[in-house]
Order: sequence, then structure tokens, then C-alpha cells
Amino acid sequence: QVQLVESGGGLVQAGDSLRLSCEARTARSYAMGWFRQAPGKEREFVAGIWSESSMRIAGSVKGRFTISRDNAKNMVYLQMNSLKPEDTAVYYCAARENPIPVTQVARWQYWGQGTQVTVST
Repeated sequence: QVQLVESGGGLVQAGDSLRLSCEARTARSYAMGWFRQAPGKEREFVAGIWSESSMRIAGSVKGRFTISRDNAKNMVYLQMNSLKPEDTAVYYCAARENPIPVTQVARWQYWGQGTQVTVST
């Protein structure tokens, strides 16, 4: 079992940057990921990481978002640059026991409570 606690969401303007943080309260190692869900839409994969050599970024955010982790602190981060109004969503941190950061929502076992990101024009 793992508890995930997100922070860092907020209201920003288009073009701004924001960094989301997620603390994984566990002694084990998991693949970590970020997903988002906009109103009326399905939850979608944003980025996932096991290690620097095993990362995945969604095409819609590639070049703007970066995922990283600090294993010593049990933290995973999502650096979001050049934000757009269409990035507005609740962002969720997720963890899975298998080390491959897959894109399918159903294959992630643990979820945080979510943090709201709102990008205004």
C-alpha cells in the first residue's frame, strides 16, 4: 500500500509555468506517473517514470512538461512550462508496482487525491 500526496496546483495565466509535486509515502519503489482529468473528459496519461532511462511523456505535452523523481525523498515532480488553457484539469499522481510507466489508467494501482490546475487566457 502506498499513500500519494500531491501539491503545487493553482491558477496561472497562459504561458506561465507550474511545478507539481507528489510525495509517495512508502518504503518500496514504484513506477510513478501523472494523469489529468478535465471536466467531462476521461482521465488521461500525462507522464510516467521509473528511472531516467525509463520515462514516457504524452504527445500533447511533450516539449513543455517534464517528469522527474527524487528517490531519496520519495518525490516525483511534473514541471509544466508554456501552459495553455487546454491544460486545465485535475492532475493526479499515480503509482504502480510494475516498473514500466504505461499509459493505461487501469494499470495503475494507487492514486492521489488530485490537485487542480487552472490556466486562464
